[in-house]
Amino acid sequence: MKKILSILLAAATLSACQEAMDERCAREAKDFTEKKCPALITATNGTRVVIDSLVFTPQNRTLTYYYTVEGTADDTLAIQKADLWSLMLKNLRNSTNLKDYKEAGYNFGYVYYSTKNAGTRLFEATFQRKDYE
Repeated sequence: MKKILSILLAAATLSACQEAMDERCAREAKDFTEKKCPALITATNGTRVVIDSLVFTPQNRTLTYYYTVEGTADDTLAIQKADLWSLMLKNLRNSTNLKDYKEAGYNFGYVYYSTKNAGTRLFEATFQRKDYE
């Protein structure tokens, strides 16, 4: 009987921690968007990249970063040529800021929109734990 109670207590504790982590993630994403967006990320070689928002989707535990691209990279072919997928994955793997979320197995999404063709997605990728570990 003690073993069963220990297992149930452990399961309840783990699920409580999970809820707290998801709540933290949602709050931090909302705060980041409200306080820091839009924000210039880079402006080099005739290209400007602005982060527009950070959104947490609890159903699939995904943090999604939304960006707008302006200038020479504001083109689907330019994005493909730059191999943005590999660059984003490398940055995610090396990110110490996301350590807690990576350890918790969160997914990370990146969406880039065009400035010259408003509403046009230039790039989209979602990385799961199996990708970044």
